[in-house]
Amino acid sequence: MTDTTTHRAITIVRTFDAPRDLVFRAWTEADRLSQWWGPDDFSVSAAESDPRVGGTLKLVMRGPDGVDMPLNAVYLAVVAPELLVVESTASDGDGHLLLQAKHTVTFADRAGKTEVTVHAEATALVPDPKVMLGGMRAGWNQSLQCLDDLLSGALERQLVVTRLLAAPPDRVFEMWTNRDHVANWWGPDGFTITHLEMDVRPGGSWRFTMHGPDGVDYPNTIIYDEISPPERLVYTHLAPRFQTTVTFEEMLGMTALTMRLVFETTHQRDVTAAQYHAQEGAEQTLNRLAELVQAASAATV
Repeated sequence: MTDTTTHRAITIVRTFDAPRDLVFRAWTEADRLSQWWGPDDFSVSAAESDPRVGGTLKLVMRGPDGVDMPLNAVYLAVVAPELLVVESTASDGDGHLLLQAKHTVTFADRAGKTEVTVHAEATALVPDPKVMLGGMRAGWNQSLQCLDDLLSGALERQLVVTRLLAAPPDRVFEMWTNRDHVANWWGPDGFTITHLEMDVRPGGSWRFTMHGPDGVDYPNTIIYDEISPPERLVYTHLAPRFQTTVTFEEMLGMTALTMRLVFETTHQRDVTAAQYHAQEGAEQTLNRLAELVQAASAATV
């Protein structure tokens, strides 16, 4: 990785459980690109792609604030299904250039799966480049997770909640896996919890009861699938059954946190969301975590 005041270069390797030609098409076909390109909370409102040397790639990314940020690119190399090299510029909603970038992407067959290597170089064209460059790795990791969700079909079966938290990933990971910390923030507004067991290891279980403001108790059982501190936590919730993946991405000394709840079917997601208000509950839960992180960070200053 190369970092200067205005320039940054990163390399990310990711393996997808999909054949190489399908993954390559997801990178070059406009309708597929529009479904996964960009960090969490961003969408693509318009897309055009002409994947040939000298051809253009145009994407209009829409941020969570509703502002459009056009990306205009040219394909420098296209070797299907092995290699893409793209040079691009990104602008704000008023047409002011923000960033110049070059992306080299290779696609290697790995026994039916596809290993993708992204080498991204970017130069900021704004007076204060810290946010633009500091979010590169987090943004690319989030985009590649969205691509994984598209290829696996999880995109239609999931709920996603994100937060930028004012503490580094190791501290936030600790607050998510230490029962004493979790007791102070887990659950929607007005809820409290009682721990019965919290064994944070692959195969370990977390059993707890959530106490609602109306006096109703909600027993929960979670099985931990993957523990990768301080970057990633995967666990399966039983009854209703869904798998949650929480990622903790470092960004300028803070944590870009994404929580993905993936259900077995779209119908199950919709029923759970309606019956248990899962989206609102997750949003409120992360709001409580953010408040606790902010208070803890302020206390250490």
